[in-house]
Amino acid sequence: MPEVRDDLGRRLELAASPRRIVSLVPNLSETLWWWHLADRVVGLTDFCVAPPGAFEHGVRVRGTKNPDVDRIISLAPDLVVASEEENRELDVRRLTDAGVAVYVTRVRSLADAAASLAGLGRAVGQPGLADGTEQAIRRALDQARPPADPIAAVCPIWRDGDRRGAAETWWLIGGDTFAGDLLATCGFVPALPSLAEARYPRYRRDELEDARPAAVLLPDEPYRFTASDAEVFASWPARVRHLDGTALSWWGPRTPHAVGDLVRLARQLARPRRCGRSRSDRAA
Repeated sequence: MPEVRDDLGRRLELAASPRRIVSLVPNLSETLWWWHLADRVVGLTDFCVAPPGAFEHGVRVRGTKNPDVDRIISLAPDLVVASEEENRELDVRRLTDAGVAVYVTRVRSLADAAASLAGLGRAVGQPGLADGTEQAIRRALDQARPPADPIAAVCPIWRDGDRRGAAETWWLIGGDTFAGDLLATCGFVPALPSLAEARYPRYRRDELEDARPAAVLLPDEPYRFTASDAEVFASWPARVRHLDGTALSWWGPRTPHAVGDLVRLARQLARPRRCGRSRSDRAA
C-alpha cells in the first residue's frame, strides 16, 4: 500500500486496506458507514450513534475524551481513526506506543474537511467513495448563494455560571474552527470582532447583549440548548434560531446538506422580520 500520512503529517505503516478499524469520533464513524465500511468497525465510542443500529457488532470503548485504551489494543485494530479536536494527544500517544496505527484528522475549515476526507479515504482503501464525498462538499459550496449582507451572529456551544445574572458565561464558536468557517461561508459574521481571535472564547451574557447581534444561533450539541435557553434573549432584538448541532461539527457526508440549510437560514434572516412570527424557530 502507498505511504499514508495523516492530517498531522505523521507517517502510518499500513500493509493493506485495514480490515479492523476503531473509530474514536462520531462523525468519522458515520463517514465509515457512508463508505460501506461499517462491518470493519470493531470498536467505537459511546457517542457514535449515527446511523442508528449501524454498528451493533462494534465494541463500545467509552467516550472521546476517556477511551479505554487497553480495550482498544485488545481488539487488535489495523487502524484507529481519531481527531485532534475531539481526542486527547495522550490517548493517541499511548496507542501508537503500543504499535497501533492511528490516523489523526485535523479540520479547521471546509477546505480542510474536503482534504481530510480524501486522505482518510486513501488510508481505509476507499479513495473513490471519499472523492465522492469531497466533491459533494465542493459542489454545495459552488452552489451556495449566501445573502449579500452577512448576518451578525453569535453561536454559543456551552453556558455555565450563575444563570440568574448577567455575569453568566457563554462559550461561543470562534475563529479557526470548522463550525466558524462553515457559518462564515454560509452568510454569518461574528457579532463580536474578537471572536476571530480565539477558537472557543467565553463572554459574559451582558457582553453578548452589548454586541447587539442580529441573530443568536443555538445548537443542540455539545450543549443541548432548548426553549428555556432561548428565553434569555426574549427581550433582545436578536432573532433566535435553534440549530442541528451535528451540522456544525459532524463534517463529512452531512456537510453538503448543512451548507444548503445554513445558507437558506441566512437568507431568511436577511429578510425583514414579519409581524406575528415567532422569534425562535427550529432551523438547519
